[in-house]
Amino acid sequence: MRTEKSFSFQLNERTKLQLLHWAQQFDEVIWLDSNNYTQEYESYKAILAVDAFTALKTDCFNAFERLKEYQTTTADWIFGYLSYDLKNDVEKLNSNNFDGLDFPDLYFFQPQKIFLFTENTVTIQYLNMVADEIEDDWNTITNLTPQPVKTGSSKPLKINARTSKDRYISKVNSVLDHIKRGDIYEANICQEFYSESAEIAPLTTFLNLNKISTPPFSAFLKLGELFALSASPERYIKRDGNKVISQPIKGTAKRLENLQGDLKMAQQLAADPKERSENIMITDLVRNDLSRVAQKGSVKVEELCKIYTFKQVHQMISTISCEVAQTLPSVEILRNTYPMGSMTGAPKISAMQIIEQTEDAKRGLYSGAIGYFTPLNNFDFNVVIRTILYNASKKYVSYSVGSAITANSIPENEYEECLIKAKAMKTVLNKPK
Repeated sequence: MRTEKSFSFQLNERTKLQLLHWAQQFDEVIWLDSNNYTQEYESYKAILAVDAFTALKTDCFNAFERLKEYQTTTADWIFGYLSYDLKNDVEKLNSNNFDGLDFPDLYFFQPQKIFLFTENTVTIQYLNMVADEIEDDWNTITNLTPQPVKTGSSKPLKINARTSKDRYISKVNSVLDHIKRGDIYEANICQEFYSESAEIAPLTTFLNLNKISTPPFSAFLKLGELFALSASPERYIKRDGNKVISQPIKGTAKRLENLQGDLKMAQQLAADPKERSENIMITDLVRNDLSRVAQKGSVKVEELCKIYTFKQVHQMISTISCEVAQTLPSVEILRNTYPMGSMTGAPKISAMQIIEQTEDAKRGLYSGAIGYFTPLNNFDFNVVIRTILYNASKKYVSYSVGSAITANSIPENEYEECLIKAKAMKTVLNKPK
């Protein structure tokens, strides 16, 4: 089905620009980049997939069943996204809040051309029908002189808050009332920042955002007029054979320029009882989700509340794994763990109901997942956070941020945490040329 060729190759800033500029000629593009961040479960340093041969685009109704049929019958690489609102396919829920972006609930495509990057090699896989283009394309890419990346948009965008600070704090207080009544233990409450009549250069915006953050689950996604520019530090879930891992993030602290102060900030995060409580609750939720598909007795916590440091923030991350039957359909793993616990709360269904009542905007792709399936039934998906979403036809730009509310939450502090998470996206969109 595919023709494969490998070349010696090293990714660096120039070669990434060559690849991404070449890719812009296609209507469907996905670039996944680890930014050389050290991670135990890495399969590739980066992946580029372009030019759809087939595609699946659908709303939430029966979405997982349709994805399972598409993935199993295609039996090839497919790339795309799951929106948060697929929760409505998993449970009896709905999404009635304002939606300025109008992304489909689910969108996957089978690319004609794939580039898989490891330490010193690129493996190129083209569908046989276009296999004779490999050499010419590779020569074009490696000889391309990419245009300089502009430092910002033509003019700073006017960024609006869908939810005012006072209103956000009021919403957090209402969630705290739910917690006091015992309705939930934790809920992730998010807010949208947006700009209308906005025109941005998606690739330039992504490159600037990625440079600020250099996260391990970065993604540039172009599907016609729809764009996701993601600087995500979080893996949702990965399958490698009969092993499945999930790595939820809960717990955030800002970085400091002073080395000693920055170290102290990380140490304080590691010891913070509120942040640890948030993380442990979600770790338990993920353990429960994985137990639905795991072989008996195989679910284990490999890391609990470990601190990982990124350019913008320190994060508290846990790693949970399990073993599954080799014959288990991959989409069933996603269906049974979706949406990810780090973006919902506990208990999950009650938290999602309260989230829908509380938030002012439909989440859509935000707090969903971007990733891929392989021909061998493996997969890897990030969590769509620290992400700018753009509908070019509607000229609508959006980014959302949130924080986990628990019994120990102080509303003003939760609002400040949101602003820390929003900083990189706001900086990129407000940066003058």
